Amino acid sequence: MGSKSRAGRWALATALLVSAAAAQDRVPLCAACHGADGNSSIPGTPSLAAQPKLFLETQLVLFREEVRVSPQMQPAVRGLSDGEIRRLAEHYARLPARSAANAPADAAQVERGMALAQKLHCGSCHLPDYHGREQIPRLAAQREDYLVESMLAYRDNRRTGADTIMAAALYGVSDADIRALAHYLARLR
Repeated sequence: MGSKSRAGRWALATALLVSAAAAQDRVPLCAACHGADGNSSIPGTPSLAAQPKLFLETQLVLFREEVRVSPQMQPAVRGLSDGEIRRLAEHYARLPARSAANAPADAAQVERGMALAQKLHCGSCHLPDYHGREQIPRLAAQREDYLVESMLAYRDNRRTGADTIMAAALYGVSDADIRALAHYLARLR
C-alpha cells in the first residue's frame, strides 16, 4: 500500500472527524429549543427525538436552502454541510421520544381523534402506530400545540416547502377536528 493511498485515507478520516465534530457542535444550539434529549418543552417548537432520519435530513436541507422559511431555523442551519446534516439527523433519530402532553387525556377528544385519524387514513403514510417513516414525520408523542399549528398551516396552505399531500388530506377538516387529532396523536407513545 502506497503512502499516497494512506495519506488520502487519513485526509478523508480527518475530514469526517472534523465534520462530525462540527455537527456535534450544533447539538447544544438545537437543544436550546428542541430539548437536550430532542423532546421540546417550548410551546410551538417540535420535538425531534425519534423522528425518521430521512425526514430530519429533508427538513434541515429545506431550511438551509430557504425553501422552508423560519426566522429561527435559517441562522441555525446556515453553512451546514450535507454530512453535518446527516449526522444531526442520525443523532436525533436515535433519541427516544416522550410525550410532551402535560394535561390529562380527554377521553372524548381521544376517541374523536382516533376516529378521525382512521377516517382520514393518517396511518397509511405515517404508519398505523404514527411513528413515521422515511420522509414522513412521526406524529406520536409530538407536541400537541405544534401538531395543531402544523395541521392548520397545511390545511390553509401556509406551510412553506411542503408538498400538497397534507393540504389535500386536511382539506375541509374543521379546527375542532384538527384539535381532536392533535390531542389524540400527542398522547400516543
